[in-house]
Amino acid sequence: MVSLTALWLPILLSAVIVFIASSIIHMAIPIHKNDYRKLPDEEKVLDILRATGVTAGRGYILPFCSHKDMKSPETIEKFKRGPVGLLTVRPSGAPTMGKFLAQWFVYCVVISFFTAYLTSRTRTPGTEYLEVFRVAGTFAFAAYSLAFVQDAIWKGENWGVTFKHMLDGLIYGLLTAGTFGWLWPK
Repeated sequence: MVSLTALWLPILLSAVIVFIASSIIHMAIPIHKNDYRKLPDEEKVLDILRATGVTAGRGYILPFCSHKDMKSPETIEKFKRGPVGLLTVRPSGAPTMGKFLAQWFVYCVVISFFTAYLTSRTRTPGTEYLEVFRVAGTFAFAAYSLAFVQDAIWKGENWGVTFKHMLDGLIYGLLTAGTFGWLWPK
């Protein structure tokens, strides 16, 4: 077993590497360029949403119905007419990228910490690079990727977008694994 204090460098360095890689993937490579589209007649939709008083931090499902009303003819007709979707409303104002990026970095550190925890409990000092890589990479890939499948299943996220996010997670997992394998205590 390896102590977590012996893994502070791979924890922080892998988080930094993933942070940089994600910045490159999302800013320099056009893979996510067409993930989302503009609403038709966006200004009209925004005006209607403002007028109805939607609040930030809430998720809305449309059309809304309770479980007992799901089979009512009126509800079935609403779903047939469409659109059907989920709406997340954020606070008004320009997006604060600094806040988002800080949260993303903390998330990367948390994933690296748990990668270190799992790997340190299953591998000893001096374990070969590929063995550390395998364990750390499996966990990091799962942590960075698998929740996107839930979004595709339950929230209707496009499967193509989901697979692109999972590819990102695979890259992040491989980078994390490489860092842990490289810096694993001898």
